[in-house]
Amino acid sequence: MKRIISIVLALVMLLALTACGGSAGTKMTMGTGGTSGTYYGYGGVLGQYIKNNAGINVTVVSTDGSKANIQGIQSGNYQLGTVQSDVMSYAWEGTRSFEKEGKVDSFRTVAGLYAESVQLVTMDENIKSVADLKGKSVSIGAPGSGVYFNAIDVLTAAGLQESDINAQYQSFADSADALKDGKIDAAFIVAGAPTPAITELCTTNSAYLVPIDGAVADALMAACPFYTTYKIPAGTYAGQTEDVTTVTVKATLIVSADASEDDVYKLTAAIFDNAEAITAENAKGAELSIENATGGMTVPFHAGAAKYFAEKGVTVAVD
Repeated sequence: MKRIISIVLALVMLLALTACGGSAGTKMTMGTGGTSGTYYGYGGVLGQYIKNNAGINVTVVSTDGSKANIQGIQSGNYQLGTVQSDVMSYAWEGTRSFEKEGKVDSFRTVAGLYAESVQLVTMDENIKSVADLKGKSVSIGAPGSGVYFNAIDVLTAAGLQESDINAQYQSFADSADALKDGKIDAAFIVAGAPTPAITELCTTNSAYLVPIDGAVADALMAACPFYTTYKIPAGTYAGQTEDVTTVTVKATLIVSADASEDDVYKLTAAIFDNAEAITAENAKGAELSIENATGGMTVPFHAGAAKYFAEKGVTVAVD
């Protein structure tokens, strides 16, 4: 009889833990980025809201970023990940960054989170448009990097080739230093605005942003639908008196295709139903909206996320 009572009590405790989303509930690991980057800090905030509101125990880990997170989901080490929308498109299609690995289809989109702007910065007053980069010394990021492909896409949309510029392959920090020292004329920097490297340049030097708009933006989005337009508000940087239109990719949350519809529905709701509270903890939360979440995505959404957005009046693609 004692043995039977013990078994019954154990079953009751197990059911209670499951109902409360405790240790018997769903567990997910979220791949983010470096510990000093936005992906890691913001991922930690999202993970906490998912845990508290969806009953899913999320462990946030630091990684090498978008490609590593996609590969981590493919291998089963991660179930969630933050990625750039263009990099996830490369994975889905097996192109560019994933040309050697081939197509990866083990993940689905949850939502776009915030804009990662393609920012073209210069101190050369003769550079007013992308076309003006012809013959100039321009930093376009490390070969094969996301910045590199973003820069090539913008140049192509403006009718330029890599050979039309004196290309330099530098990091954000090196680009900023080279601009200050007069070693380059312009640099492409892809990150959420304000970006510290650009903030410093605009504060201590006469640097400014060059618009990526009009026919160039239209051609770019027609060729690469993962780009969207975005206005960097006046006052974002010192000396910036007007909005600057550019193009962006999006920091995006992805999930394993094997995750249950119910779990993904709950975690999507946990984020977007608490956008105001998330914003109070991380400024990037201000960009959480149904429009930003669903626009410009080229990889199908998970059915659970699609269910949530449908309740908000937006239909998204699933496979």
